[in-house]
Amino acid sequence: MTRAPEQPLDPLGWCVALALGFWLLLLWNLAIPSAPYFDEVHYVPAAREMLMLEQFNNREHPLFGKEMIALGIAVLGDNSWGWRILPSLAGTLALFASMRAVWFATMSRYAAITSGILLATGFHLFVHSRIAMLDIFMIAALASAFWQLAGAMREPETGRWRLALAGIAIGLALASKWNAVPVAMVPGLAFLALRWKAGRRRLLLSRRGMPVPGITLAEAFVWLAVVPLAVYWLTFWPGYQFDVDGIENGILAHHRLMLDLQTQVLTRHPYESTWPEWMLNLRAIWYLYEEVDQAQRGVMLVGNPLTMLLGLPAVVWCALRGVMRREAAPGAIAMLYAVSLGLWLFAEKSTQFYYHYFLPSSFLLIALALSLDDLWKAGWRKMAIAVPAASVLVFAFYYPILAAEPLERPDSFALWTWIEGWR
Repeated sequence: MTRAPEQPLDPLGWCVALALGFWLLLLWNLAIPSAPYFDEVHYVPAAREMLMLEQFNNREHPLFGKEMIALGIAVLGDNSWGWRILPSLAGTLALFASMRAVWFATMSRYAAITSGILLATGFHLFVHSRIAMLDIFMIAALASAFWQLAGAMREPETGRWRLALAGIAIGLALASKWNAVPVAMVPGLAFLALRWKAGRRRLLLSRRGMPVPGITLAEAFVWLAVVPLAVYWLTFWPGYQFDVDGIENGILAHHRLMLDLQTQVLTRHPYESTWPEWMLNLRAIWYLYEEVDQAQRGVMLVGNPLTMLLGLPAVVWCALRGVMRREAAPGAIAMLYAVSLGLWLFAEKSTQFYYHYFLPSSFLLIALALSLDDLWKAGWRKMAIAVPAASVLVFAFYYPILAAEPLERPDSFALWTWIEGWR
């Protein structure tokens, strides 16, 4: 008799523990600074308007992220706790959902746990989980979508409700920021490509084959195309209720206005940067650097200097595994990195910033986790442990200027600005 194949133990407890620990760290001094900073000066007033429904401003972005900030204000009041509590919960959800997606995609405990450590200490997720901006809601929704998609492929008996949840999450990602558009198209196109490759005669109605047996292509179209668009449209409901400048001429006219505002030519900004600089981690943004709340404080958005660079060869390695070995998970991560970054090679947005790399960098860190998983399986376990451990140490070193901790002097920033582009 042959032995039954080994069944890896689901690291659900570790995923919960890491996400909870991350949230508790976010909550420490979450209310500092006590005044809006960086782009909070745009989105906090927009959230207040959602509650009052008087004048519709900040019309260039979809509404869901601002609705979530408004919900926090409604629950905890118009203060720094109210502005940031929902972003902190969204960041925690993004971390947990990412780990669950990696687990279902790889069935590797090491890859799932390591991806969580790298994302939590990669700087982007931490900084954006502590500020009332829109990006974190997009990331949380996309991570949730891929969690459910990977789960549907791994457990086809749950495919229908998981695809429904994925469709809702994709709609909410689109309703947070348009940056999600290229990535949001991938699941539906992948479903079509896999069924087409299978050569089914009843392409639209066959329930056989990848990626989710039991689900027809026609049904997948409903969950991954119709539902996201319906959810996206529903999030605009408050826009119809404003007393001044509401969505009076229809949703299409409003989107033409949004597109015009997004593509308008702006004056040069001292912190603007380009995608090659993002990839090489050459340009940081200081979200805050001034004396606030009785101390000199700073918040710098830059990538973890260790993992942002190690992640580049990891993406290449994952791409090679996908092409040469036909391994689905590494190939998908490399493709998602390329798709999410590729938007910024062609986007008609005159001014771009490093925070636009948040989504691609998340895929990059997961690619690094998958590459380290190969080292782990090959027996190079010390190195596989050393990288996430070093990422934690680098995060700890940078923590004071990621979390607006008190600094000793006005020139304390020099300790962390190793290159000119970080000043």
